[in-house]
Amino acid sequence: MKRAIAIALWAALSIPQAGLAAEAGDAVFSERGPWDLGQEALEWQMTVEGPAAEGFRPTADSRLILSQIIDPSDQQPVLQLQQQGDTANRKIGPFPISAGDPVLTYFLEETVSDMAALTGGSPHYIRNRMKDAIFRGGEITEQDGRKVATFQPFAQDQNAARMKGFDSLTLTFVMDDPKDPIRELRAATDQTPGYRNTLVLQ
Repeated sequence: MKRAIAIALWAALSIPQAGLAAEAGDAVFSERGPWDLGQEALEWQMTVEGPAAEGFRPTADSRLILSQIIDPSDQQPVLQLQQQGDTANRKIGPFPISAGDPVLTYFLEETVSDMAALTGGSPHYIRNRMKDAIFRGGEITEQDGRKVATFQPFAQDQNAARMKGFDSLTLTFVMDDPKDPIRELRAATDQTPGYRNTLVLQ
């Protein structure tokens, strides 16, 4: 139930909020939907690395698959995520096809969960700081003809000394057209050994 509520909170970010989001946040969240995949499935290669800690599950060989299914409750199309790999095989969703990006939502919430496990911090606090960074900060650059949006949600955080290196966390999103799926989603810290969570569209 807690995970479902958290995902709903991230999904709410996809709703336009006039005058609130910065350019980088708009680029990541705006116009990502509606999704109509039909019989097609999209696949991201998933890699998660970090120091050993209770509740943290690194993975070297996982896939995240986005597909469209029919909701048996009302026979309407919905989206479903499926994680397959060396640490978990699970289905996540369903998500409406009308708005939002399920992969983005999943990535952000998994990063929150990982950071909480590795630092002992509050998921609520971590999630809110990430939201602030996405809405009010970040920068956009160009790389090989693609937009790259980056955010550093904890760079000036008053609790940085207790974050075990996560004050250096950078969220990176590599994008093509706003209506296309995000090609690469990356969360990484600077320290060694550090934390790294990546999804790369195949």
